[in-house]
Amino acid sequence: MKKYAMPILMLAVFETIAITLWLTKDNLFYLFNFSYIGCSIALGVFLFIRKYRYARRIVQLLVGFYMLVYLGLICQENMQIEGFWYYLFSGVFEAATIHYAVAKIFGPLIFGRGWCGYACWTAMVLDFLPYQTPARPRKKIGWIRYCTFVLSLLFVSALFLAYAGNLERIMFWAFIIGNVVYYAVGIILAYAFKDNRAFCKYICPITVFLKPMSHFALMRVTCDKEKCISCGKCKSVCPMDVDVTDNSRNRKNGTECILCMECVRNCPKKAL
Repeated sequence: MKKYAMPILMLAVFETIAITLWLTKDNLFYLFNFSYIGCSIALGVFLFIRKYRYARRIVQLLVGFYMLVYLGLICQENMQIEGFWYYLFSGVFEAATIHYAVAKIFGPLIFGRGWCGYACWTAMVLDFLPYQTPARPRKKIGWIRYCTFVLSLLFVSALFLAYAGNLERIMFWAFIIGNVVYYAVGIILAYAFKDNRAFCKYICPITVFLKPMSHFALMRVTCDKEKCISCGKCKSVCPMDVDVTDNSRNRKNGTECILCMECVRNCPKKAL
């Protein structure tokens, strides 16, 4: 049973969050929300341990569609970064602020950028494109993500400074339009750079939160140097260009790891 400790741990973490928020916010929704996400992630980790090839994709679809369709379109909650700024400026610890606190600000201290690999609804679609492994070297244009981060902040700040009316409706349409733009840009970049994760590497504003916290993540892919034969297979299959053979926290692109486990699955010596 030791090998199933990870899915049990992930389920326990999310159930703890679910019960805590349910009791403190007196809202049964949080119990359902985080229990569902926790069960989905635990299922994916369980299937990975059972060597099911599409384990991660199942989690992406379960969580991604839930957040995009149910929370976003049906409940009309803007779970994009604009929604986070909106609730933050409103002084309300609900919806997007809780989501960001758990998944993108404090959560990465435990599971790094697992959000990007298992729950992001943008990557959920982009990962179905044909360029799973980057065909070209990484571009030095990661600074663009900081521009999109600032633009999102300025957009919401302008709405508040202008005392815009019906902000919740504006946030809903910002969610719709924002997702359309994200998908369009992501698909264009994927084909232009022959890299499904080009959007994640260069454009996504969420990584501004994720990267610094992921540096301290407890869950990391590490390498057993005694087993490693330096074949380079792990580097060739990594969608984020991470040097997983280096166990230091300053390894190349270390804060980019999305825990997709492609390196682990393809290592011929089980050194990872």
